[in-house]
Amino acid sequence: TDSEVNIRKKTFTEVQTDRLEQAERTVLIKCPQKLNGKKLLQYLSSHGNINSHFFFENRGVHALIEFSEKDSIASLQDAIGIPSAAEHHVVPFKSRLFTFTLKNTVSQVAEETPVHLSPQSHIPVTELIQKLCHADSISSQMYILLNEYQLTEENIKLRFLACSLVRDFARAYFPDSTVKPFGSSVNTFGKLGCDVDMFLDFHDTRKHAAKMKKGPFEMEYQMKRLPSERLATQKILSVIGDCLDNFGPGCVNVQKILNARCPLVKFSHQPTGFQCDLSVSNSIAIKSSELLYIYGCLDSRVRALVFSVRCWARVHGLTNSVPGTWITNFSLTMMIVFFLQKRSPPIIPTLDQLKELADEKDKHVIGGYDCSFVSDLSKIKPTKNTETLDVLLGDFFEYFGNFDFRKNSINLRKGKEVNKPESSPLYIWNPFEQDLNISKNVNQPQLEKFVAMARESAWILQKEDKTQRMINKEPWGLAALLIPFGKSNHSKMKNRMKGIGSETIRSLLDSLKLNNANGLQKAVGK
Repeated sequence: TDSEVNIRKKTFTEVQTDRLEQAERTVLIKCPQKLNGKKLLQYLSSHGNINSHFFFENRGVHALIEFSEKDSIASLQDAIGIPSAAEHHVVPFKSRLFTFTLKNTVSQVAEETPVHLSPQSHIPVTELIQKLCHADSISSQMYILLNEYQLTEENIKLRFLACSLVRDFARAYFPDSTVKPFGSSVNTFGKLGCDVDMFLDFHDTRKHAAKMKKGPFEMEYQMKRLPSERLATQKILSVIGDCLDNFGPGCVNVQKILNARCPLVKFSHQPTGFQCDLSVSNSIAIKSSELLYIYGCLDSRVRALVFSVRCWARVHGLTNSVPGTWITNFSLTMMIVFFLQKRSPPIIPTLDQLKELADEKDKHVIGGYDCSFVSDLSKIKPTKNTETLDVLLGDFFEYFGNFDFRKNSINLRKGKEVNKPESSPLYIWNPFEQDLNISKNVNQPQLEKFVAMARESAWILQKEDKTQRMINKEPWGLAALLIPFGKSNHSKMKNRMKGIGSETIRSLLDSLKLNNANGLQKAVGK
């Protein structure tokens, strides 16, 4: 918002540090069924000043309470009892998750008061489409979608709390470890309901290096040595995974996937309602999160376009929540970033330009790859481009509907189309690990389906009579693109798919038939 422009925007790291520190002062309470919110807060305030709080629904009403001082939690914990185990025996791990029930006093029951519940999920696509039809431009439609789907302040607090609760377990073994979220929870592109990717960090190794110079001795800890970092990662995650499984209140469906390229532990965290993926520190993943954070903060059109195109891709079955040969949301986001770098004048800078603005503290070389780029947003000149989102959405579909994928690859470092270094159907350079293609998983039929859908969408936006559709109460603009393109469109689509291999057309039409049945189901279910 404009009122905040003059306040220096915090760097990615500053925001992360603040939120992790907040989460350390936070507890989660399952509230009594007959809830008087005021009474509850009044009682909790007797243990210390409350900075912020909110209520949400997740199999009963819960309250997230952030105290001003960490000591308040200890004071509250002193007053809290162990559950009386009649039929179950309890694991006596004392976390920051509490259940409050009312003592049996008749007078209190009458005082139930309704509390405001913060939504933790987005509305279904069908409902969204109706909202979009009331907007006055495609641009406002895109901002409505963004507002419905983006993470709320409350939801972000809950995500950091989930990490902080896992950190409590890690600290039993590794006292100075931290657990931090990365990816969509922090890169400004997460939608309500997305998983929490978190990693375990045993940082502070660099801070110690300076201290060790003093004194006459080389001093170091005796530590267990293992033949590879991967083995150490697997052992650590295996033990933490067992810990969550055996002792973690509300941690269910714990799966250890230790042989993956990036070993991880998946689990459901019932108290917050999140599906979580825990891995061990991956510096490059953090740099990718920060890069997207910067692009998301630079210009409000970036996020509006990304959320709209991702929603469009989801409805038409171009992306999928299970891994496969589909385009991933990350690849799709990179394609949108690339498209915005290519505008004239550019809406966002290339990665090479961000690297030129980097100073000493921004220099990061990770595993031989230079991952340096500026972290201070105020050093980046705002764009002079004033194109509306109406124009950008249509041009995005036009651009990729006619992109020469056979010859060219997408390079965000240079902001240029570059000859493909190898024959993958879709080649998007990994911004940091320069020899990797982030879309290696995408096959030819999926890419051609994407191209066909992009062409169809560009065509709908160009041809539609907005006023007529509004009079007829028909979906228009973005709303028209979020309805699976029906069977009646097949013949029309065939004409617009000239130059696409005929064997692909067959598999494409089959997948379309499939998608029309599944598409709305998935879109609504997701």
